[in-house]
Amino acid sequence: MVASGRRQPPVRLDFLSSRALATLKVSRKETPHHITVDELPEEARFRQLSTQSKHLVDTIKMIAYRAETAMANSLREHLKRPDEARRLLRALYTTEADLLPDPDACTLTVRLHHAANAVTDQAIEKLCEELNATETVFPRTNLRLALKLGST
Repeated sequence: MVASGRRQPPVRLDFLSSRALATLKVSRKETPHHITVDELPEEARFRQLSTQSKHLVDTIKMIAYRAETAMANSLREHLKRPDEARRLLRALYTTEADLLPDPDACTLTVRLHHAANAVTDQAIEKLCEELNATETVFPRTNLRLALKLGST
């Protein structure tokens, strides 16, 4: 990793002799794993957000939290243990999904993978129904979001 935080492409080592490879490994072990901000070059140092930028970031965080709260409240109605709603949402945010654009039907289908149990799947299906009822259009497109669970 370089000082700017960008990853460098992997280095091919198959052409190196075992002696050169051993030298590189020793050099890598001697390289510090952590550096302080003071050790960074001036152009790579972190800058404090301006007040306007901080307000924008805080506003986005607040909107996201309110949206998550609304979805959690909706999920609570369909769960046996209502206190699990936020945990289920966090798991849902990190699960894999298939994105299936259909320009002819003007839809962007987000196909979610099934959860570990049927009760959770039922709650997710209810949430998908409620979110689909909003007929949300994906930004900068004319594609309406369609959320569905499973392969059907």
